[in-house]
Amino acid sequence: MNEDMMTEAERAPIESDEHLTTQERGKGVFHIHTLGCQMNVHDSERIAGVLETDGYVPATEEQVNDHDLDLIVLNTCAVRENAAERMYGTVGLWAEMKRQRPNLQIAVGGCMAQLDRQKIANKAPWVAAVFGTKNIGDLPQLLNQNRATDTPQVKVDDQLQQFPSQLPAARASRVSSWVAISVGCNNTCTFCIVPTTRGKEKDRRPGDILDEVRQCVANGAKEVTLLGQNVNSFGYGIGDRYAFSKLLRACGTIDGLERVRFTSPHPAAFTDDVIEAMAETPNVMHQLHMPLQSGSDKILRAMRRSYRASKFMTILEKVRQAMPDAQISTDIIVGFPGETEEDFQQTLDVVRQARFSSAFTFIYSPRPGTPAAEMEQVPHDVVQDRFNRLVALQEQITAENLQSFEGRDVEVMITGTQGKKDADTHRVTGREKTGVLVHIGVPEGQPMPQIGDFVTATVTHAGRHNLIADPDLAQGQTYSVRH
Repeated sequence: MNEDMMTEAERAPIESDEHLTTQERGKGVFHIHTLGCQMNVHDSERIAGVLETDGYVPATEEQVNDHDLDLIVLNTCAVRENAAERMYGTVGLWAEMKRQRPNLQIAVGGCMAQLDRQKIANKAPWVAAVFGTKNIGDLPQLLNQNRATDTPQVKVDDQLQQFPSQLPAARASRVSSWVAISVGCNNTCTFCIVPTTRGKEKDRRPGDILDEVRQCVANGAKEVTLLGQNVNSFGYGIGDRYAFSKLLRACGTIDGLERVRFTSPHPAAFTDDVIEAMAETPNVMHQLHMPLQSGSDKILRAMRRSYRASKFMTILEKVRQAMPDAQISTDIIVGFPGETEEDFQQTLDVVRQARFSSAFTFIYSPRPGTPAAEMEQVPHDVVQDRFNRLVALQEQITAENLQSFEGRDVEVMITGTQGKKDADTHRVTGREKTGVLVHIGVPEGQPMPQIGDFVTATVTHAGRHNLIADPDLAQGQTYSVRH
């Protein structure tokens, strides 16, 4: 899964004109700080839903800035090497907040909580509760026990008792919803800690997924993103290798659902029926995030990735034949143990051929408990040089790809205003159908579009990582709004 894919506008806390009085604080005002991938974002919505159901109240932006909080939750990630440092650094800073507000409770959840368990409570005794990825529903009880005992409470289960999707949710966006179709992963990539933190893959029933999607639409969502560590292996556990493509097609029958996206698939299980479902289902967007990790077959074998570069490229060719407008992004790890300059050059060759719209590039970092952590590591200065060269190449390709949009009309679902409060407020932002971020200048005399509206506008120029549409109606450029 990818880190930090939402824009600032999409992540912004919900604002309120009212400052909560003491009587309106319920069991306490809470704020959730989320690190990591989309699955963590989804989990944070469930954490918020559980807390609100128990009587807690979400903090306003002003209360977050003023540290006027009764509960702060850190939802952690364990993918990167510095995950533990980041977690302990953050809860260390919050210790000062607790000294100033003795009744403040601090809770730590997510993947690092799943791994470090009791260690967190021992090392940071000011933390009230530590809960695992499978224990979101236990958080209110842990907080109650902490208030009663004034000692850290820890609950981390290794076996999944219920899908997080069965818990109440407080959605971060009313127009875009995350819907998990599975949890866990059955792959054994030598660099990855996810199977340890999330467990083996378990699929939800298709009917339950579709019911949740319909409920999201009934609540105002116009777009859903289907989530899984490996979405396209959905259904394999019951022997149905076509289950994911069937799910995509079923989403196409839901009235009011304008856009369907999914992340992330695995190249080894990406089959032709999924490509056909994407191409033939009108509300499934032509956007694909396909993790490459390396262009070297030798390194792919060492990573225990069950595909090779030629298969990866064949999938991309099929996708582009079926959907010429498809935007394909990827993940790449640089400096995996044993990577030579020749291996790295093979990765660059694949990047040149694939022409990804964007790439999440990572310097390999060993995770304790993974096989790759025991392998011989590549010197850091060598890895950094390779990383810089890869980023430069991808930046060039991304810029050329974005420039190809200039002069074209795109349909953008509005998710917010660009930038901060003091920025140009006569501009809106959102993503076009294939996922590219677009900032739109609203022509003079036109009303501001609202979040959830669809704006069709002419792209006037490309930025480094986004598109700008400042249409001039006098020049015949397009600008229209669909509610």
